[in-house]
Amino acid sequence: MPANTRYPLLAGLIIASCVVLTGCARTAAISAKLSEIQLNPSGWITPFRSDVVQGNFLSSEQVALLRPGMSRNDVRNVLGTPLVSSLFHADRWDYVFTLKRQGAPDQSFRYTVYFSGEALARFEGDAMPSEAEFIAKLDKRNNPGKIPSLQATPAQLEAAAKAAPKSTSAANASAPASAAPAAAASYPPLESPRQ
Repeated sequence: MPANTRYPLLAGLIIASCVVLTGCARTAAISAKLSEIQLNPSGWITPFRSDVVQGNFLSSEQVALLRPGMSRNDVRNVLGTPLVSSLFHADRWDYVFTLKRQGAPDQSFRYTVYFSGEALARFEGDAMPSEAEFIAKLDKRNNPGKIPSLQATPAQLEAAAKAAPKSTSAANASAPASAAPAAAASYPPLESPRQ
């Protein structure tokens, strides 16, 4: 490379590197100032993490149905299939439930059922919430308030029967005999005719 083109190129590289290094120092000063005033842009955006639900949720209503002497099949019908049943501990079933949600503390419940042969001997574990309590803890943001009753009263049933249109057979009986039946609607063919 000739000397007359080498020196301007080298000077240009030196100037460019000085500009870049000055910009880096300026960026570091700006980010230090932002962290001082608690405006860190990296905390503004967080990635979405889906809820992770694992195991069998047991409610206090289900646990209340357990009685010593129940068969394994009866316990399975009440509590569901255990999350952990080991070949080495055939007389012990473990029910574990964990719920991990973004922005909420992790929830974990454990319950253990012990058998003596085929009969339930004892059971122990965490204090289980009722179904209503657990659902209330799940999401406070979309709380619909009081849930309306889904059973109609006799007065509501009578009002609905009065407001309902009469059946078609009763409507046809009251129609005058001279009225012609409505013509069936004709629709164009779906496919064009073959030529």
